[in-house]
Amino acid sequence: MRLIRNIYIFCSIVMTVEGDAPELPEERELMTNCSNMSLRKVPADLTPATTTLDLSYNLLFQLQSSDFHSVSKLRVLILCHNRIQQLDLKTFEFNKELRYLDLSNNRLKSVTWYLLAGLRYLDLSFNDFDTMPICEEAGNMSHLEILGLSGAKIQKSDFQKIAHLHLNTVFLGFRTLSHYEEGSLPILNTTKLHIVLPMDTNFWVLLRDGIKTSKILEMTNIDGKSQFVSYEMQRNLSLENAKTSILLLNKVDLLWDDLFLILQFVWHTSVEHFQIRNVTFGGKAYLDHNSFDYSNTVMRTIKLEHVHFRVFYIQQDKIYLLLTKMDIENLTISNAQMPHMLFPNYPTKFQYLNFANNILTDELFKRTIQLPHLKTLILNGNKLETLSLVSCFANNTPLEHLDLSQNLLQHKNDENCSWPETVVNMNLSYNKLSDSVFRCLPKSIQILDLNNNKIQTVPKETIHLMALRELNIAFNFLTDLPGCSHFSRLSILNIEMNFILSPSLDFVQSCQEVKTLNAGRNPFRCTCELKNFIQLETYSEVMMVGWSDSYTCEYPLNLRGTRLKDVHLHELSCNTALLIVTIVVIMLVLGLAVAFCCLHFDLPWYLRMLGQCTQTWHRVRKTTQEQLKRNVRFHAFISYSEHDSLWVKNELIPNLEKEDGSILICLYESYFDPGKSISENIVSFIEKSYKSIFVLSPNFVQNEWCHYEFYFAHHNLFHENSDHIILILLEPIPFYCIPTRYHKLKALLEKKAYLEWPKDRRKCGLFWANLRAAINVNVSATREMYELQTFTELNEESRGSTISLMRTDCL
Repeated sequence: MRLIRNIYIFCSIVMTVEGDAPELPEERELMTNCSNMSLRKVPADLTPATTTLDLSYNLLFQLQSSDFHSVSKLRVLILCHNRIQQLDLKTFEFNKELRYLDLSNNRLKSVTWYLLAGLRYLDLSFNDFDTMPICEEAGNMSHLEILGLSGAKIQKSDFQKIAHLHLNTVFLGFRTLSHYEEGSLPILNTTKLHIVLPMDTNFWVLLRDGIKTSKILEMTNIDGKSQFVSYEMQRNLSLENAKTSILLLNKVDLLWDDLFLILQFVWHTSVEHFQIRNVTFGGKAYLDHNSFDYSNTVMRTIKLEHVHFRVFYIQQDKIYLLLTKMDIENLTISNAQMPHMLFPNYPTKFQYLNFANNILTDELFKRTIQLPHLKTLILNGNKLETLSLVSCFANNTPLEHLDLSQNLLQHKNDENCSWPETVVNMNLSYNKLSDSVFRCLPKSIQILDLNNNKIQTVPKETIHLMALRELNIAFNFLTDLPGCSHFSRLSILNIEMNFILSPSLDFVQSCQEVKTLNAGRNPFRCTCELKNFIQLETYSEVMMVGWSDSYTCEYPLNLRGTRLKDVHLHELSCNTALLIVTIVVIMLVLGLAVAFCCLHFDLPWYLRMLGQCTQTWHRVRKTTQEQLKRNVRFHAFISYSEHDSLWVKNELIPNLEKEDGSILICLYESYFDPGKSISENIVSFIEKSYKSIFVLSPNFVQNEWCHYEFYFAHHNLFHENSDHIILILLEPIPFYCIPTRYHKLKALLEKKAYLEWPKDRRKCGLFWANLRAAINVNVSATREMYELQTFTELNEESRGSTISLMRTDCL
């Protein structure tokens, strides 16, 4: 036994054969499914909580009184298609909640009734009862809504016991019917009556009584072997006694004359909607079709569906004219293999015509058809080829809804189309239409279906469809989403399964009114061009049907299969304008930063120093320490401002350069080499001197070349020790006067690492002694003195010619 928890779904036999089913329970219920298991008795171990029990299609032949005691909550019990022969309804006395009981298609011959007050559905059809199994207890089931019965004989007295019950549906399923007492069916009080006849049964009297019984009448299995009453007797049925407004005949097999008589009979009854399904007819016509009486009718709709023709000796044109002359509101002839249709040469009242699934061709529209009231025309599933012909036909009607799907329609650019301004809904799917179809559409169209055609693009010369609200253009060959410049009111667009790689920006910008978009299952190329489309789901009110599983990348290959929502495209890499603006802004910021550094931190000066240091460093790397020492010729190089030159010449030099020549001083103007630049001379002087003396004053820190000399001396690459700089503070220097680039000088002044020139002349002796001690270098080597003397003599000879090239700032 299989126990499953599920919402109950009723047996297909109940729904299809019986045609009626109880209301499905709204809450979730416990279903025990024991169907089709060859059971010979009801299982004893049923779950007590079971509310639905299916025992159909088994071999049960008898029910015991204790079979269902354990399932007190049972609401639905299906026992159809078994072999049960006798039934005692008292078997279910403990099932107070039982609402649905199906015992159809068994072998029941007798029923012992018991009041089941809550029962709403009871089906005893297709059993072997001799008479209708109805007794007084059945009339007490006040909640009964659907009742299925069967019996070989029908009498008035059978139905009188339940005549007071207001039933929704009565289903009469017969295996045999040997006797029917006229006037029995009208005793029933039901909204719908469904009769399934056995073969070779005279249904005429049942049809006549059935029309007097219920509002909806359905009869199944009508064949030509039935014995009909005379044509004159058919007219004896008064409309005052008829109730049926909807009549359905299903599985009909008749001669054409028989069908003609049925149509004539029904025409004069209360039937407004007459439908014949699965009909087969043929044979020779003996009746005069011109004798059909079209007067005195309330008929509005006739439907002939799934019509099959046998070989017969009658012109089909007469059949078509017989139907079209009926001048009713709605006519359907579908699935009839009908090659053409004829209409009378006068205006008709048809508002709805359905000729679907036939073999109609363009010949249908080559004759004048007067349909001044036609609003709906359905021609899907035919062999129509020319759209412009249809438009010319429709232009003479107030047509609103047109279905031309599943045809062979095409349209050429040189063909003129003329549609009425009333057309609002058109289905052109499953045809052979190309881009040119957009030049043959009614301007008033609101809903347009063009799926499964051969459309590659929406031409720019498209007619302005200002009323179009819904467009289905799926399963075509489009490579881009259509813009909405021609469809300003478009709100629903279906364009799935095309060849769209990257929807253009024009769609996003022009289709602001689109609220529902289905663009799934397209081969999207996930590049920057797709960014705006991806953002539609997040940043707009558009509902993307099928998002996000139906929207995946096809290109590039490394992203194939990736959902669009998982693709992250950076805004900066996709927005060219933003990228340019960003680069410009960055360049401006860098430019401003460089300008600020140049102005505030003297950046050009540092760059020049860096370049000079780099050159010097490369030169030093190629020179050994012994070579550097051999290059030294002076004890000290003096750097000073031009404004302090008097003190240097009158005080400093005389006190350091004694007559014995123990200290050799390098002055810029004394040893300037005209073959080198000023900066090269400065580097050369510092390289050839053991010490560098800087005469500090407010004038010194404001001099560019003095700073240049201090920078090179501080970053001296020619000396291994760090005491080669001697600072002489000639005048006090306020710290706010020192430029930012003199950070090393400022640090030395803060440490007081300098010799201060005394204001008291009595202390000058100590100052000079300390200065000589700071120099304290032995440069007495003969070779070096010789080279220095030679260098001095050469400079004395050229001194006269170099004065003009001397430094302008630091003299």
